Amino acid sequence: MPLMDHLRELRNRLLIAIAAIVVGIIIGWIFFDPVWEALKAPYCETAQSRQLNGQCSLTYSGIFQSFFITLKVSLMIGLVVASPVWLYQIWAFVTPALYRSEKRYSIAFLALAVPLFVLGAALAYIIMDTSLGILLGFSLDGTVATIGIDDYLDYVLIMLMIFGVSFELPLLLVFLNFIGVLSHGTVKKHRRTVIFVMFVFGAVITPGGDPLTMMALAAPMIILYFVAELVMYVRERRAPAAENFANLSDDEASPLAQDDPEPAADPTPLDEEPPGTDRR
Repeated sequence: MPLMDHLRELRNRLLIAIAAIVVGIIIGWIFFDPVWEALKAPYCETAQSRQLNGQCSLTYSGIFQSFFITLKVSLMIGLVVASPVWLYQIWAFVTPALYRSEKRYSIAFLALAVPLFVLGAALAYIIMDTSLGILLGFSLDGTVATIGIDDYLDYVLIMLMIFGVSFELPLLLVFLNFIGVLSHGTVKKHRRTVIFVMFVFGAVITPGGDPLTMMALAAPMIILYFVAELVMYVRERRAPAAENFANLSDDEASPLAQDDPEPAADPTPLDEEPPGTDRR
């Protein structure tokens, strides 16, 4: 396909995806109240949320801030509702360039990526009230927590995204193994380093950096890492053994295949001539 045809197809698919997201945003605007109550629920479980007037309350300081919060939450809902459409548009644009095996792997990994992301986001939502209680528990005597609605929503989004994306990392390792980029031996060799990095990652990337959130993120990632390593090990054991040339020097030629036919020997010695040869 010429370049301009590719660009036209990309434009059309982007327009379809954007239209689906706009419809999703309208749906999110309609169902904003129950979604916002669900997002606010972890904060309402903390004692600090009722310090102002005895009820769960968040503050905002700008005239248009509440409008933009409503728009942001509606956009989140729209992206989730329209995800089958825009994911399909991405897939339909990319799939002509893939081989049949790559298409099969991509569909399988996409089918696993969505549940893993949802699982990570659900775990973040479950522990969010305890994490907020720990962080807000360090407030000084005589102070009142006035949490801004914008700050709280950013915290919720960061937590959901971090946990969701982090649960995809072991799947990425398996994908790299399937396409031949990463071997099980390499993963096994650096196992201790990877586990240490996961704890550091959990401490650095999570908002607040409290021990509960760090452990809640690092522990499932380590479990999924071991599952990914097991999948890589089983796959490589079942795969046909490839010829290994790692021990050869740079100047040494690799051996010829054993099934190559050897050249037939000349039955006539070099110092003899066939009978009847005229030497004149």
